[in-house]
Amino acid sequence: MKLMYQQMLGFFAAITIILVLLGVSYTQMTRHMVYSNTWNTLEKYSNSLIEQSLRISAENPKQVNFDTTALENSEQLLQNQAVSVTIYSAKNQIVFPDNIYQQSINQKDWNKMKNNRIIHKVVDRRMRNKNGRVTPAVTEVMKPYFYNHKLVAVVVMGAFVSDINTNINQINRNLIRALFVSILVAIVASYILARYYTSRINRLRKATNQVAQGDYDVQMASRNRDEIDDLINDFNGMTHSLKDSQEEIQRQEQRRREFMANASHEMRTPLTTINGLLEGLAYDAIPEESKEESIDLMRSETSRLIRLVNENLDYEKIRSNQITLNLHEFNAVDALHNIVEQLKQKADDSQDTLELQAPEEIAVYADYDRFVQIMFNITQNAIQFTQQGHITITAQRGYEEAIIKVADTGMGMSDEQLQNIWERYYKADPSRKNTKYGESGLGLSIVHQLVQLHHGKISVDSKQGVGTTFTVIFPDQHQTNVDRAKTD
Repeated sequence: MKLMYQQMLGFFAAITIILVLLGVSYTQMTRHMVYSNTWNTLEKYSNSLIEQSLRISAENPKQVNFDTTALENSEQLLQNQAVSVTIYSAKNQIVFPDNIYQQSINQKDWNKMKNNRIIHKVVDRRMRNKNGRVTPAVTEVMKPYFYNHKLVAVVVMGAFVSDINTNINQINRNLIRALFVSILVAIVASYILARYYTSRINRLRKATNQVAQGDYDVQMASRNRDEIDDLINDFNGMTHSLKDSQEEIQRQEQRRREFMANASHEMRTPLTTINGLLEGLAYDAIPEESKEESIDLMRSETSRLIRLVNENLDYEKIRSNQITLNLHEFNAVDALHNIVEQLKQKADDSQDTLELQAPEEIAVYADYDRFVQIMFNITQNAIQFTQQGHITITAQRGYEEAIIKVADTGMGMSDEQLQNIWERYYKADPSRKNTKYGESGLGLSIVHQLVQLHHGKISVDSKQGVGTTFTVIFPDQHQTNVDRAKTD
C-alpha cells in the first residue's frame, strides 16, 4: 500500500474513531438530558397539582382531603400531555384515581420518601387498570409532600417511555446524519492531508534521485516547521557535504595526476642519468678521471629517488595512523642547532643567511625524530623559496607549551596559496619542479599531519614579496594528555 493511502487511512481512522466516541458520548448525554428534563417537568406538574387539589383542615391538621374536581380537571390536562398521575395517602394507599389497579409503593422507596427524598425511576413493568387494559411502561417521579414535618401525600407522575424514546430517536437520527456528513468531510480532509505530506516526501524522493545521478547542486526549501523540514535540512546538509567531497576528490585527483606527471618527470631524469652513466662505465666510455664524479652523481640521483618514495610512504603512514610517537621531553635548542648545521650549506648555495635565535634551553615534549622532521622540512621550505634573503629560527616558552617560529624574507604567498598549502601534492610555486628539494609537494602536508599527531598547532603568515613566517606550537605533557583524552 502506498504511503499516501496509509496516511489517508490513518487520518480517516483517527477522525472516525473520534467522531464515533463523540457520537456515543453525545447520545448518552442526550438520553440523560431528556430524562432529566422530563423529570423536572413532572416535578413541576406535581407541585401544581398539589397546590390546586390538596385540602388540609384548619381545625384538624391531621385531616387531609383532595379536591376531586380539581384533580379530574388536572388529570384531563395531563392526559393531553401524555402524563399519568397517581396520588398516595400517608398510609401508602391510592387516593386518586380510583380506576387504577396498582400495588402500593414498595417499602424501600417509601422509606426514602419519608426522609423527604424524591425518586426518579424508569418502570419497565406494565401497569394494568381495573378495565384490564395494560398501560405502556413509564418513567416516574415520586415526590413526597409534608405538612408540619409530617408526610401527608405522595404524588407519582409518569410519562410514557415511548414518547421520550421518540424524542431521543429523533435526536439520534439527526446525529447519525451529522456523523455521515462528518465522515465524508473526514475522507476529503484525510485525502488532502495525506496528499500534502506525501507530495513533500515525493519532492524529497525526486531530489534524492537527482543526487544519486550525481547532481549535488540540489537544494530544497525548508520552513523549519516539522520533522519533514528537519529531514530536508539534513538532506541539504548532505548534498552540501557531498558536493564539497566531490570537489575535494576532483582537486585531489587533479593533484595526483600532477604529482604522477611530476614524479615521472623527476624519476625519469635521474634514472636516465644513472642508466647513461652505467652504460658508460660498462663500455669504458667514461675517462678514468671522471669515474669518481660519475659515481657521486649516481649516488646523488639515487638519493633523490629514495627521497621521493620515502615522502609518499611517510605521508600514507601518517595519514592512516600507522606510526607511533615516542613522546618525551628534550631540549629543542640542541635539535635546532643540528638542523641549522645540516642546512647551512643549502642556505649558502641560495646566498641566504640562516640564523637561530633561542636561549640555551627550551623544553619541548615531542617525538625527537618527528620534531626534527617537522622543523627540517619547514626550514628547508624557507630556503627553497628565499634567494639572497634572511631566514630566522626562534624558540621560546609559552604557557604550558613550546613555540618555534621560522621566518624568511622570501617570495611569500598569496591568499589562495595559503588556503591550499597543507593539501597533498600542492606546490605554492609550480614552476619549481626540477629543484633538488620538495619535488613531490608532500613536505608541508607531512608537517601538518605530524603536528596534529602531537596535538599541536601550526599557522602561517605570509605576504607576497615580503616573506613567510611558520609558527609551530608543541603543548607540554599535561596539556597533551588532556587533548588526547578529549579526542578519545
